[in-house]
Amino acid sequence: MNKLMTFIIAFTMLLTGLASGYWLANQQSNQTLAKKIISKKILFYRNPMNSEVTSATAMQDSMGMDYIPVYEENFSHQKDPIGTVQIDGITVQNMGVRTAKAHYATLSHKVRAVGRVAYDEERMLHLHPKTEGWIEALTVDKTGQWVEKNTDLLSIYSPKLVSTQQEYILALKNLKALKASPIADIRRGAEELVQSTLERLKLLDVPEHQLHELKHKHKIKKSLHIHTPMEGVVMKIGAREGQFVTPATEIYMIADLRKIWVYADIYEYELPWVKKGDAVEMQLVGIPGETFTGHLAYIYPYADAKTRTIKVRLVFDNPDLLLKPDMFAEVTIYADAQQGVLVIPAEAVIRSGTRNQVFIVREPGKFEPRLVTLGLESSGKVAVIKGVQAGEEVVTSAQFLIDSESKLREATAKMLAQQNKIKAPNKIMDHSRMNHQEMIHD
Repeated sequence: MNKLMTFIIAFTMLLTGLASGYWLANQQSNQTLAKKIISKKILFYRNPMNSEVTSATAMQDSMGMDYIPVYEENFSHQKDPIGTVQIDGITVQNMGVRTAKAHYATLSHKVRAVGRVAYDEERMLHLHPKTEGWIEALTVDKTGQWVEKNTDLLSIYSPKLVSTQQEYILALKNLKALKASPIADIRRGAEELVQSTLERLKLLDVPEHQLHELKHKHKIKKSLHIHTPMEGVVMKIGAREGQFVTPATEIYMIADLRKIWVYADIYEYELPWVKKGDAVEMQLVGIPGETFTGHLAYIYPYADAKTRTIKVRLVFDNPDLLLKPDMFAEVTIYADAQQGVLVIPAEAVIRSGTRNQVFIVREPGKFEPRLVTLGLESSGKVAVIKGVQAGEEVVTSAQFLIDSESKLREATAKMLAQQNKIKAPNKIMDHSRMNHQEMIHD
């Protein structure tokens, strides 16, 4: 029994000693930590809900929460650029920070837009009579007809054409009578009269076969034919038989649809990609399974005020006349590839509207903010003109979290710099005041 009591007493004393030692060690540790905290220099106090709100003295916010002290040791890296952030490895991993290296690559781009099929303006004909008169007969009287060059379109009766024919016949007879005249001026005058009258008939679009017949048979035609000067499809007929027409009347509109234009609108940010001569592909809902190839012929020198887009003109061959004006199409412009461009992932860029910024990995856990000048962007990559060197590592995820801490450190650094500027004149004034007092004492 005595042995048992002795064991219990010894065990109790051991536990008491261990507990006392642990308590003393814990107290010493707390005292050491308190001394370290007290020894730290507090720069300012930060609002716990808004890091941009700070105070020079300890205080509470409107909700009764204490402001958080910010210590000087957190901003002791004076050699690093302003805004550089130092984060431990575990936090970096928990934040899911990913990075990528800047490298040289080839940028290519496809500009997709909606196009509208239109006439080739260089292959359109608006036919007007050169004199007033009455339509006697229409040889081509239906729109949609294909006409060849020099096709007889209609016959017109015009008193002016009849009188000019009469003058031409009289000039020919006069030349025949005076051809044997010994006086050269008379012969030359007769020849010039014939030539001038003939030119007037040509200017009135009298066809060659009728001029030939008029010259040899001297028979006046009541109505003269008007022929088409080009081949194409009759798109419009502006007069009918018996109608009185003048030079202001458009009697035919003819278009050669074997080559057509397509107008497309591209956005301003895509304008640097496109240029004349770029290859183009086009597909239409009305012609399924068919892909038409053409090229970009012209970029218009103005933007649309409503849509803020720039119109471009595309040219396509249309030998089978499948493409019809006013059809809508989906067009793809293949821009030339940009070779040897320094690129980074587009997601790495923090765009604030007034500037573009990335975070560079200076060393593991240390991130430096840097402003960049960007170029063209395509397929998730963006060209960097200035601000990043090849091989440098940029942050591609969680950069907004890093950016918030960076802005806080930048604001703190500026605040400290301002405080130092205020303290420096005060030190100079104190030093001058002491020197002045010493001089008075002497």
